[in-house]
Amino acid sequence: MAGFVFLCMVLLASTGAVLCYGTEREKTGCLGRVLVYLAFFAAFAAAAVFMGFLLTNRFDIAYVAAYSSKNLPLMYKISAFWAGQEGSFLLWLLIHATAGAWLVYKGRMKYGGLTVYLLIQLLLTVLCVEKSPFRPIEESVLDGVGLNPLLQDPWMAIHPPIIFVGYALLAVPFAYCCGALIEKDLGTGWMNSVRRWGLCAWAFLGAGIFIGGYWAYKVLGWGGYWGWDPVENSSLVPWLVTGVMLHVLCTAKIRPAVIPMVHLSVIFTYTLVIYGTFLTRSGILGDFSVHSFSGTGIGLMLAVADGTVLLAGLILMIVRAGLLPQGEMYTDHNSREFFMLLGSLLIVFASAIVFIGMSMPLLTQLVSKPAAVNTDFYVRTLMPLAVVLMLVMGIGSLKRWGKQTEKKRLILPMAFFVLGIMAALGIGLRAPLPILLSGASLFAVGCVCMAKKKQLIKWGGFTAHLGVAIGLFAIVLSGSGSRQVSSEFITGTPQQLFGHEIIYEGQRFTEDGSEKRYVFLVDGTEYSALTKLRANGEDAAREPAIGHFAAGDVYIAPSPVSAERREMLLKHGKIAMDEAYAYRFESVEYEEKNDGTTLVTADVEITDGERVEHAKPWIRATAEGGTSKPVEVFGGASRIRLTGVSSDGRTIRMECMPSLESEQAMPVIASVSTKPGIWILWLGTVLVTIGCIKAAKE
Repeated sequence: MAGFVFLCMVLLASTGAVLCYGTEREKTGCLGRVLVYLAFFAAFAAAAVFMGFLLTNRFDIAYVAAYSSKNLPLMYKISAFWAGQEGSFLLWLLIHATAGAWLVYKGRMKYGGLTVYLLIQLLLTVLCVEKSPFRPIEESVLDGVGLNPLLQDPWMAIHPPIIFVGYALLAVPFAYCCGALIEKDLGTGWMNSVRRWGLCAWAFLGAGIFIGGYWAYKVLGWGGYWGWDPVENSSLVPWLVTGVMLHVLCTAKIRPAVIPMVHLSVIFTYTLVIYGTFLTRSGILGDFSVHSFSGTGIGLMLAVADGTVLLAGLILMIVRAGLLPQGEMYTDHNSREFFMLLGSLLIVFASAIVFIGMSMPLLTQLVSKPAAVNTDFYVRTLMPLAVVLMLVMGIGSLKRWGKQTEKKRLILPMAFFVLGIMAALGIGLRAPLPILLSGASLFAVGCVCMAKKKQLIKWGGFTAHLGVAIGLFAIVLSGSGSRQVSSEFITGTPQQLFGHEIIYEGQRFTEDGSEKRYVFLVDGTEYSALTKLRANGEDAAREPAIGHFAAGDVYIAPSPVSAERREMLLKHGKIAMDEAYAYRFESVEYEEKNDGTTLVTADVEITDGERVEHAKPWIRATAEGGTSKPVEVFGGASRIRLTGVSSDGRTIRMECMPSLESEQAMPVIASVSTKPGIWILWLGTVLVTIGCIKAAKE
C-alpha cells in the first residue's frame, strides 16, 4: 500500500540521515541534507495519502472505518486525521519532519544536534510503522463508525494539531542542547536559537491547552474549564517546565553558571513530553481519564523511548560536566537573576506536584490497586505556590540585572493588590488563600505595568506576564467565586437566580432530527443549550447554554429530557392497545438501497375509537444495526417509531411517544451557575500566546 511504503521511505531516509550526520563529514553531510528533505517529502506524501483515504471514504482501512463515516461533515473528516492514536502519531511525524527540513535549510544547527533530532524522528517513524494508520480492516464495512459527537466541534478540531506542533517543536531545543554538549560548545550562541524555538513551542502548546480548556467549558457542560484530568495535566507539565527553561535561559546569558540548569530544564522538558504521551496512550489512565486511549500495546515502546531520552541526555551532561561553566548564579538577592531563578524554582515545585498527581495511577499500580488524586489535592498544594509566584514575578520584573542602585516605590502595585482583595471580597469570597491570590495577581499586574513604563521589560515579556497575572486573577473569580443551584424550569415561568431573570422557552428540534435545543431567555436575550441526537433520537452529546455578560457568564446545563416511550410488540393481524389507541400490524415491505442498507417499512393501522389511520413507520437496517425516526399520527397528536422486525416479518417492535408539542413543553431540571470575570481568563490566555510569539521575534 502506497501510504505504508512512504512511511518505510521516511524510516530509511531518517536512518541514512542519522548515519550521515553522525560521521560529521562534509561529504556525508551533503547526502544527509538530501535524505532529510526526502524524509520530509515522504512524510508529506504519507499524510496526503492518508487524508485522501479519509476524504474518499476508504472504509477498507481500519482507521477510516473507526473515525469517519459517509455523512460526516468535511471539517470533521479532516479532523478525523488526528482523532485516533495512529493518525495523531502520523501528524506528529509530519510536523517534526517539516521542522527538520527547515533546520537543514537554514543550516544553523550543527551535525551533533541534527543527529539527535533525526534520532527522535527515527523513533517517531518507528511508532508510526508499528501503529500504522494504513492497516486494512479485517471485515469490510459499508460505512464507518464516525467521529465521536463530542469531538465534532470547531475548537476540538484545531486543539490536537496545535498541541502536536508544540510537542514537535520542543524537540528542537533538546537537539540544540544535546548538540552543544556533543560538540563541546561552551558558548551561548546556540541559546538564541533555543529561545526562539522554545518560545514558539511554548506559544503553540499553551494555545492548545487554552483551546482545550475553552472546549471543555463550552461543550462538556460540567461548568468548568480545567478538571485536573491526568491527560490534561500531561500537557500542562511540559508547558510549565518549558517556562522554567526559558527563564533560566535568559539568566544564563547574564550568568554562565546557570548554563547547567538550562541543559537540565531542556532535557526534562522533552522527556516529559514523551512521558505524557506514554501515560495517555499506554492505557494506564483508561479508568481515570475521559481523554485516555485504551490499552494499545505501544506503552512499553514509549516507556523505553522515554527512559532512553532521559538517560542519554543526563549521561551526556554528566560526561561533559567538567566543561560546563561554574561560579555564582547570582551576586545579590536583590537582583533580577535571583528573582528569575526563585520564580523558576517555584514553577518546578508546581510541576512536580502536578507530575505526582497525574502519575498516581501508575505509581499506585506498582504496589496495589490503581488510584488517582482528586482536584482538592491540586488546589490545596498549588494555590500557596501561586500566591508566592505572583509576588516574585511582580517584584522580579522591576529588578535590573546585578546589584540594584535605586529603590522603587510600589504605590501602584500595592493599590492593585488592595483592588484584588476588594474584588475577591466583593464576590463573596472569605477563604484566605483565594483572596490572597486575587490580590497577588493584581499586584503582579501593577508591577509588570511599572516595569514596562520604565523599559525594564520588552513588549513580548510584558504581554505574556500580564496575561498570566490576569489569568490567575480570573481563575480565582470564576472558580472560587462561582455559585451554583439546580432548579426545575417550567416553560414560560420566569425565575430570579443570581440577579438574572431566566425563562425557559422549551425544546426546539431541527427538521432533520439531528439536534434539539433547550431555549432560555436570560434578561430577555435568548440562549440555547444544544443536544446532538443519534439517528434513533437518543442523546449523543450535549452543550450548555452560556449567557455572556460584563460581570461574567451565566452557565445553564439542563439535564436530558426525553419523552415517555412505551414499547409494544405487534404480531401480524393482531390488535394491541395502550391508554389512547389501538394498533394492528398489517404488513411489512423491504427495499434494498444502493448504499447496501435495507429500508424496512411497516403498515400499521391505528384507531382512537372514532378515526382510523394507516401509519408507515420505517427502519433502515445495516450490518451494524438499524436507525429510524418517529412518524406522526392523527395530525401529530401522537408519534410511533419502528425499532425492530422479526426475521420472518410476522412481528414488529414499536415505540409510542407523545406529540412533538408535548415533548417540547416538558419541564426541565437545569444546573445554573455564575462564572464571574470568566472573559478575563480568556483574555489572559490570548495575551500569553501573543506575548510568547512577540517575544520570539524580539
